[in-house]
Amino acid sequence: MDSRLMGDKITSLQVAELAGVSQSAVSRVFTPGASVSAKTREKVRKAANELGYRPNVLARAMVSGKSRIIGLVVAYLENQFYPEAIEKLSNLLQEHGYHVLIFMATKTSGNVDEVLEEILDYQVDGIVMASVAMTSNISSRCQQAGIPIVLFNRSQDMDGITSVTTDNYAGGRRVAEFLVAGGHRKISYIAGWEGASTQRDREAGFRAALQEAHQQVYSRAIGDFHTESARAAARDLFDRPADDRPDAVFVANDHMALAVMDVLRFELGLSVPGDVSVVGFDDVPPAAWPAYDLTTLRQRSNLMVEETVNALLNYINDPDATVPRKIAIDGPLIVRGSAKLPEGYE
Repeated sequence: MDSRLMGDKITSLQVAELAGVSQSAVSRVFTPGASVSAKTREKVRKAANELGYRPNVLARAMVSGKSRIIGLVVAYLENQFYPEAIEKLSNLLQEHGYHVLIFMATKTSGNVDEVLEEILDYQVDGIVMASVAMTSNISSRCQQAGIPIVLFNRSQDMDGITSVTTDNYAGGRRVAEFLVAGGHRKISYIAGWEGASTQRDREAGFRAALQEAHQQVYSRAIGDFHTESARAAARDLFDRPADDRPDAVFVANDHMALAVMDVLRFELGLSVPGDVSVVGFDDVPPAAWPAYDLTTLRQRSNLMVEETVNALLNYINDPDATVPRKIAIDGPLIVRGSAKLPEGYE
């Protein structure tokens, strides 16, 4: 009788016997990155499929000390930037023989310690923290456990941690320079969550460029990187007489900028960009939809993901030779129809 029908577990030795190869050859076929000929791989895969064999990844991890699992901590998926970036990150890690386990946390460091305890139980080989604040305690815990951490789309003033971000300061500057060149004189700002380095650096660059143009932020509200808060911020800044309204607004990310545009057009009856120019940050897919046509600073997620994976694998493969870095990737301003163009702009 077929052993699978009897509930017996198929072993690698049985696969080796059917394929006519050694047991170690079977092991190499199912070990990511191991050297094995195409002919041997084909024979082993055919025998494994015929017998219904699947390798015990967890058992192998216990023997090798490597789980081939990367823990990804993310605070919220409401922002359209993160689902796309996470998909790219997962695909690239899989190409290198790793799999991703996603853990949800709050955007502050409030429950990250609890999440970390859960992650460590899985004996992950590395951790990527996306849009999440971390404490020095978390850093030291992971260092003691020999587990590398890379921050994605966040940076912290902490030694020993590699971070990968857009050059948010330069991006904020670029937005301000564009709006000033467009003739705007009452330029406002809708901030994200103020505990985020992305928010801090975007606003700092924005303010610096305005100051160089002998301007300052006309008015400011906090959108907290959430839809409803962004809508409330738009009402706060724009539901007022025409002579007291901003003529342009930089919104700290696209997720909020889309909500702001809806309020401006459909609640307050304002024209974009006729009455007010709107610029966002991220270049998420809906930004290019004709309904929004949002001018925005693009985060080059492909490069961010590549740098994150490279940094993480360098740590895993040669931790003693890896130096922590703060990687900031320049992003272009994508000019669409939501903001007035500077004179002569092409």
